[in-house]
Amino acid sequence: MDGTSIGWLALPLAILGGAIRVSTPFIFVSIGELITEKSGRINLGLEGTLMLGAMAGYAISYLSGSPWLGVLSAGLAGMAFGLLHGLLCSVKRVNDTAIGISLIVLGTGLAFFLGKPLIEPKAPPLPSIGLGFWSTVPQVRAALDVNALFFVGIALAFAVYLFLNRTGWGLMLRTVGDSEDAARALGFPVLRVRIIATMAGGFLAGIGGSFLSLSYPGSWSEGLSSGQGIMAVALVIFARWRSVNALSASLLFGGAGALGPALQGIGVTGYYYLFNAAPYILTLAIMVASTSRAAPFADAPGELKLHR
Repeated sequence: MDGTSIGWLALPLAILGGAIRVSTPFIFVSIGELITEKSGRINLGLEGTLMLGAMAGYAISYLSGSPWLGVLSAGLAGMAFGLLHGLLCSVKRVNDTAIGISLIVLGTGLAFFLGKPLIEPKAPPLPSIGLGFWSTVPQVRAALDVNALFFVGIALAFAVYLFLNRTGWGLMLRTVGDSEDAARALGFPVLRVRIIATMAGGFLAGIGGSFLSLSYPGSWSEGLSSGQGIMAVALVIFARWRSVNALSASLLFGGAGALGPALQGIGVTGYYYLFNAAPYILTLAIMVASTSRAAPFADAPGELKLHR
């Protein structure tokens, strides 16, 4: 093997690099949805939030020249959308699911309308950390060129775990999600907690969207998202509402999403569209395999509509 060829290692390296890139928005969106669902509310509008965050992040990065300011703006746009979702769902007899679906349409529509002027301009991308500096092989260097947001996502997963299990605010959030009556008896502000949790989930989903436009694929277009927002809801169920599990599941989904491009990169072009459907097939398989007839969604917060 010469200095520029790695032979059979090309495929696993391509999948590794692709898994890191593809999983990053999943990490943020899934952990954001996990926080929301821990409060007893489900947000199916994350696809719209993701697109709105991608557009806002790209616009501010282009106008300001700072990609990190774009990330912050994307998070704030997602937070505003989360606030809208939280307020609407606080009205009596309003269905969370219907509101979420409506906000998918609203978010994507706003993103497409406001983002029309952004299709051609080039915004500054997010920086990457070259962990493959030690190698002279291009494939190794490319696979280990990791965006900084990936490491933020890893830290976020453990921080959310500690927040939920080691703090009084985390206990309040879990109590509100498990039993509204118990939370009210303890004097917890149920509606306020749910609105804040939905805003936090929207903030993280917006950051996930900014990764799509500022890193991978790294441009703004109307076809930027491929259902990551909806798939994140399934990912949270698979992760059993645990943030560290959501991190692992995101990497698994990312690897499935990277399979098609990795095979194409080494010359395997047959069944290309089938391999690109791997994340969706994996979603269905995981949902079937991880759901028990005897106790479906046994780990779900008690106030979630899918549990009741």
